[in-house]
Amino acid sequence: MPRLTARFWVDAYLARLRGFDIPAFVVAHGDDTGGAVLVKVSTLDGQARVFQRSFDLMSGERRWVDLATGAETEVDEAISRQRGFDPDLWVIEVEDRQGRHLLDEEGLA
Repeated sequence: MPRLTARFWVDAYLARLRGFDIPAFVVAHGDDTGGAVLVKVSTLDGQARVFQRSFDLMSGERRWVDLATGAETEVDEAISRQRGFDPDLWVIEVEDRQGRHLLDEEGLA
């Protein structure tokens, strides 16, 4: 199976969120072919979480892990630090009062 580009994954993810009427926006456009992706989930009450994709060393599979959780300002600071290390980084912001992000659904790892 060919490797999916970051741009393809982002476009597919945004389409899936739209299908569930979950607003999401690209707030940082990374490298189209190889950029890593962070997904910030804002619950619109001053709280947020940010997820990054990681490899599970035991299974060798990709999975989404929590990079930071808490006050939205603190989560934004964590994202800024990551962007300082990786200028090719994509950042997707999901806005959902219920905290839905769909990252645990089939095909999004």
